Parts: sequence; structure tokens; C-alpha cells
Amino acid sequence: MTGVSKGIREVEVALKWDPSPAGRPPSDLDVVAATFTAADAYGEPAYLVHFDSRSPDGTIFLNRDSPDGKGFGWDEVMKLELGRLDARYARVVVGVVIQQNQNRTTFASVLSPAVRVAEGYTTHFEADFTTAQDATAAVVAEFTRDASGEWAFHPGVHGFDEDPATFTRVMGSKRRT
Repeated sequence: MTGVSKGIREVEVALKWDPSPAGRPPSDLDVVAATFTAADAYGEPAYLVHFDSRSPDGTIFLNRDSPDGKGFGWDEVMKLELGRLDARYARVVVGVVIQQNQNRTTFASVLSPAVRVAEGYTTHFEADFTTAQDATAAVVAEFTRDASGEWAFHPGVHGFDEDPATFTRVMGSKRRT
């Protein structure tokens, strides 16, 4: 970024899906964010933010949570105030994980899942999960801070075949190309 740009300061990651048909168990998708320090940008997350937590400093939080997709519009919404995030954090990875019941649930079996990353009224990224249909979780956004302190956004839906606990440990690892 050049000139008067301040990079990305505050974003919203929103997730939606349609409720399961009658007779099928509800699909429960969750937005999860992992923060990484500059010293360990691809190692263990410094902390996680998900449906029952928020960041220690209040800069990342879930302000809408749905266990079944029965909301109107966007069912889950996470806000990331990157401009206020402490300087020791150099990377934030946001993912979506499907809660698993007795039967393995993938994005292909969830009705109309979609994700949107927006900054104010500007939508930076919107996608369905067709590139991760056989996955049980996916990374949907990565934010990195450069040496000047500006945040950049790296979009994409990258599927993982992991249970929720394992996904939160590996979602920030370097992807193989």
C-alpha cells in the first residue's frame, strides 16, 4: 500500500448456510480466528477466538452465532479490529469448521454455505465452498501485517479434513502448493 492508505483496519467475516431439511440433524458451522505472533507466524496460535470466546484485548469477537443456520442473511459474524491489534501479532487466520456429529459432515452436505469478508460497505471477498466440498473445515481468510504495520488480506477457501480441535491447531500452518 502506498500514499495515504492505512491498509485494512477493521473487517467483518460473515458466514451463512441454509437450515437442514426436516428429519436431518442441523448443520452447525463455526467461524474461528487464530492469531500468530511475528516470532511464530506459522506455529502454534497465540490464541483462538470462536463461539464461546473473544480475544483477550477485545479486538476480535463473534457478534452473531448460529447453531443451525436458521437466521436471516448472515448467520455468524466475526469482527476483527486489526488496526487495534497489538504490534506483536503479525498474522491472523480465519477459518470455518463444521461441528461433527455421528456422521461425517462436509461442506457438500451443508445447504448453500457461503462466506463474505467485508470492510465497511466494501466486500473484499465472497465465495461458496465448492473448492472444499469434501472438507470438514476451511481457511477462508488470512491477514498479514507488514514491516510498516499495515495489514493485507489474502483471500481463498482452502479445505481441511480435520475435526474441530485438530483444525484449530493446523489451520495456520504453511500450505503446500
